[in-house]
Amino acid sequence: MKTPRRLPLSLQTRPFTISEAAREGVSPRRLRHGSLNRLGKGIRSESPTAELPLYVRVRPFVEVNERCAASHLTAAELLDLPRRRQKESTRMFHVIRPEGAAHLNRPHVVVHRMKLYEDEVTTVDGVLVTTVERTWLDMAEMVTVDELVVMGDSCVRMPRVEFEGRHAPLCTLADLQRMIDRHKGKRGLRKAKEAIRLIRMGSDSPQESLLRLAIVRAGLPDPELNVPVEAGDGGRFLQPDLSYKKYRIGIEYEGENHGNEAQVVRDISRSERYEALGWTEVRISKRHMVNDAKSAVAKVRTALIQAGWRPTRS
Repeated sequence: MKTPRRLPLSLQTRPFTISEAAREGVSPRRLRHGSLNRLGKGIRSESPTAELPLYVRVRPFVEVNERCAASHLTAAELLDLPRRRQKESTRMFHVIRPEGAAHLNRPHVVVHRMKLYEDEVTTVDGVLVTTVERTWLDMAEMVTVDELVVMGDSCVRMPRVEFEGRHAPLCTLADLQRMIDRHKGKRGLRKAKEAIRLIRMGSDSPQESLLRLAIVRAGLPDPELNVPVEAGDGGRFLQPDLSYKKYRIGIEYEGENHGNEAQVVRDISRSERYEALGWTEVRISKRHMVNDAKSAVAKVRTALIQAGWRPTRS
């Protein structure tokens, strides 16, 4: 086989559409050459794509299909929304194709035909993607209520500017409600309505959200989230992940990073501050969250009872 002509540099390391290749001066004959991988009608690649960033891999699949946008699991990943690891092949991309558009059947693409409004599409790294609030509603088709609450908490939380470089939440609770009201009869709508009643501002991680849900479902009081504790002695203030100001209880979820030496020093210092302020610290780790977080709930219940809380008799 004759050695093919080199592709333009901009096309050598990523998947591309035939249309953009033509604009780069690539001939139809070159595009038919066996050295190119056919990823579907109108999409080619000269090199493997599995290790490329998602936005690079999905872009041609969205561009080649008019009026489409990346959606569902693909949109959630592009928007960096919390989600569980899926068993589904990473080569499968989810796209929405609006109602009324022609049917679409392509390899590597899961097509969702449903209503899609112009204000429900944004761009991420140049790729058309459903907005955060629309993605949240679409994910109600695929995840549990708790997972939807975790995602919703992440959407509406106020970011920490010093770490995230933004001042505003990804969307508001009103934005999520607007999606529910707009798409009546949509699959997953009942789950979304249940989840939105449980979403709260203030959670900084999926683990904090899941811990809060377990606590409330066990009949314990609804805790505050990441609310600073006033330090009357002028020392360093505390900001528990979850807390009960009335009972002077702070709950701290300790992730995997709490095992490094520097974090251990900080955790000891934090515990000393709790003691100095007369607060009780409840430390929760991953091992307390198994079996529906029963161990975590038991620790919180014990602290509440010791602080004077009593369950309400029904």
